[in-house]
Amino acid sequence: DILVPNLIKEELCMSFANEKANHAIECHVSQCNNHCGCEDYCTLDKVCIGTHEANPKMDQCTDCLSFVKK
Repeated sequence: DILVPNLIKEELCMSFANEKANHAIECHVSQCNNHCGCEDYCTLDKVCIGTHEANPKMDQCTDCLSFVKK
């Protein structure tokens, strides 16, 4: 990791986030390659949500099928 003063790092992060973060898709999964590294948002224009259950009854039964491991 390159050592960059915090203020410069924050400015770089803000400019990156403003370009890539899709504020319509909030995301807290930083392990996903589509996660905006600076904010809790996805960088994709749209995501695909699915399920791993035949008859989902809880939010834990749903999955983001757009997830790509970093």
